[in-house]
Amino acid sequence: MARRFWVETLGCPKNQVDSDKLTGTMLADGMVPAAAPDDADVVVVNTCAFIEEARQESVDTIIALSDARREGARLVVTGCMAERYGDELATALDDEGVLHERDAVAGFGVPVTLSATRGGRALLAADADVPSFDLLNLPRPRAAAPWAYIKVAEGCDRNCGFCAIPTFRGPQRSRTIDDILREVDDLVKPSSSLDDPGVAAREIVLVAQDLASFGRDQGQGAKAIVPLVRAVADQVDWVRLLYLYPSDLTNELIDTILATGVPYFDLSLQHVSPPLMRRMRRWGNGDKFLARIADIRAAEATATFRSNFIVGYPGETESDHDALLAFVRDARLDWCGFFSYSNEDGTYAAGLDGVVAPELMQERLGELRELQDGITAAKRDEMIGTTVRVLVDNPGQARSTREAPEIDGIITVPEHLPVGEFAEVAIVDALGPDLVAAVVEPVTGGRPA
Repeated sequence: MARRFWVETLGCPKNQVDSDKLTGTMLADGMVPAAAPDDADVVVVNTCAFIEEARQESVDTIIALSDARREGARLVVTGCMAERYGDELATALDDEGVLHERDAVAGFGVPVTLSATRGGRALLAADADVPSFDLLNLPRPRAAAPWAYIKVAEGCDRNCGFCAIPTFRGPQRSRTIDDILREVDDLVKPSSSLDDPGVAAREIVLVAQDLASFGRDQGQGAKAIVPLVRAVADQVDWVRLLYLYPSDLTNELIDTILATGVPYFDLSLQHVSPPLMRRMRRWGNGDKFLARIADIRAAEATATFRSNFIVGYPGETESDHDALLAFVRDARLDWCGFFSYSNEDGTYAAGLDGVVAPELMQERLGELRELQDGITAAKRDEMIGTTVRVLVDNPGQARSTREAPEIDGIITVPEHLPVGEFAEVAIVDALGPDLVAAVVEPVTGGRPA
């Protein structure tokens, strides 16, 4: 009987791509997916280490899955936390009795060969062929939904004051456009076998730690992302970009995104107060961001915006917080996340003065979230009475170009609409971030008519 595996993924979409690659490797090794973690011979936990809250969730998940696994099953802990704290994490889990003799903690670039040792990169045989782009070159299964993430680069060259990612993900390493397009082609092809459970992807979501800098490490300058987006758009109905650093949002890139028919802009802003932005070692300020957003809306009234902001960065004053509140009111972003600052070892911010009290952080977070919830709800109410084109992700659940998968709201549609197809629907109600729609007619393509 074939060995069964279970992969539990924590963290961001980039981690999901890594899990897809691990899954592809295990499928290629003749393993099969388990129906549940306690039915697996191998349980893989792909961890997140971005902030303390994510690390605690990772540890809790590792312990829970270890406790639930069947007798004799092996536990493999990988991902960001394993890479950043490998030996320390393995020792701590060992001390708690979580790791058994044949379990392992392993960082990136790990084809899961499941050798009988643990710690660091011990899963690899001494002569193992480590992929040149960590997990990026490993095989992957077909998409389980009519959309898929594709990671176009690994690592980051920026030096943001709060972020430890470059210390364990390394410098940016971009893939070639041809390599990415081969992966796109594999994902968008219809199934060629009745035994193939995969779905043809109608939407490709490009992700990276610093997406707009794609190709810069290969000497292609700041414009390599443009031909990549155009090439992917030629192969798939919808292409969406996540995590764009605002200084790299050029006019040419904006025009290219608008031309794809998915006018969705996920901008990595983090804050807006000039003094705090300098302390964060970030580019930009509220006025620059508002001007760029206004330019895009002038070119495309249906453009959708998402961003995230850090609250309580060392030195954040009431004036800084007021500036962020004013920006949120004026910008009227469709989607917005707010996160309390996490003090990360090895970062510039870890040694800064002006630490913000946790209670004050929570108070500021509450103000911002309440404000943004009202803006998001109002913008969704504005959709009532409009007709939009949607992609059906699951029975009774769809998205338009305004909603990124797994991140934003959804659109409830009649359950008879086929998964993986597009439909024209009329928005009849709004429930906070979500919408309710009635069918107008099915359509064959994803681009606006």
